[in-house]
Amino acid sequence: MKQSIKRGLVLTISIALLGVLCGCWDNRDIDHRSLPVVMGLSLHDGLYEVVLQIPEPITNGTDIRIMKQTGETINQAVDKISERMESSVDLLHLKMILIEKGYAQQGLTDSISSFIRARDISPKALIVISDENLDSFFDYVKNSMTPKKITLYDCFEKNAGWNPQIALTHIWQVYRSIHSYTRDVAIPIIKSGKSGTIDYLGSVIIKNGKMVEQITPEETLLFNSFNGQSAQGKIEVLDKASVLILRSSMSQHSKLINEIPYLDVQITVRVSIVETKGTVTSQIIKQEVEETLSKRFNGMFHKSQAEEADILGVGQYFRNKIPRTQLRNWRSEYFPKLRLNLKVKTIIQNEGNTKLE
Repeated sequence: MKQSIKRGLVLTISIALLGVLCGCWDNRDIDHRSLPVVMGLSLHDGLYEVVLQIPEPITNGTDIRIMKQTGETINQAVDKISERMESSVDLLHLKMILIEKGYAQQGLTDSISSFIRARDISPKALIVISDENLDSFFDYVKNSMTPKKITLYDCFEKNAGWNPQIALTHIWQVYRSIHSYTRDVAIPIIKSGKSGTIDYLGSVIIKNGKMVEQITPEETLLFNSFNGQSAQGKIEVLDKASVLILRSSMSQHSKLINEIPYLDVQITVRVSIVETKGTVTSQIIKQEVEETLSKRFNGMFHKSQAEEADILGVGQYFRNKIPRTQLRNWRSEYFPKLRLNLKVKTIIQNEGNTKLE
């Protein structure tokens, strides 16, 4: 009897241990995994090209390895890269996806949906557009950018190379915009520079997952500010002076009258005068700042409105004013008729040597 109980207990423990071991058969030590930081993605003639920028530890620090492959799907291309490496490719630590401009013009819906559904890539990864062919761009990054250990992600890291005129757009935000009636997105666009740097060209407007227009870095600054990103640290060079933006904020008020949406927007900027040209008063500088920012904001808004792409998400302010059955028509019926009333208020905190009037 006791022997039967012992045998049964041993058998039970053995089965339990076998189950645990089977559940961990595909675990790999971190030393046998490659952790790409940046993925490049393009689509030509039905084939995806995937480029991975992989940091690798060396004796004196970190080196950057760039791997490229093509496939009928993104996963197939990644698998081909993994087959040719001495370690397994793990995309969970991916920080940025760089997409060729031509692919963005075709539409990103399939890829963005796959990223969210498969969960192989963090939805917090940044999306960036390349204004040139991926092969030439990554060759430039490998051969020209210094120090050699730098990754593209560093250019968008807030503790490194990020500036307030650079949009920061994540995978989940693009996915949300594809399935939203009242919100689109702007994605930063870059190209290789001339002296080991990356040139920032502004942002592309994405509507329903497809690129439809482009805005300048200065317009992107206002886009960021409208969406809660401070413009602190940006220097504005005007005709009469140069000012440093210390703080920025926006307030909005919406109303719907006879099926026509109205939006009142006030931009408040606090600036410090860096330098002046000739004799100039604080009032002249205020006026110049307000005229410059008003012109830029209106230019950005009219580009967005002409393409029926609501990158500012102003439709969010009308969700409780428009019947839910009509929200699907926000972009085509309501947004083109929206009337914007913009007011810019400038507060000079450091007037320096300017004459007060």
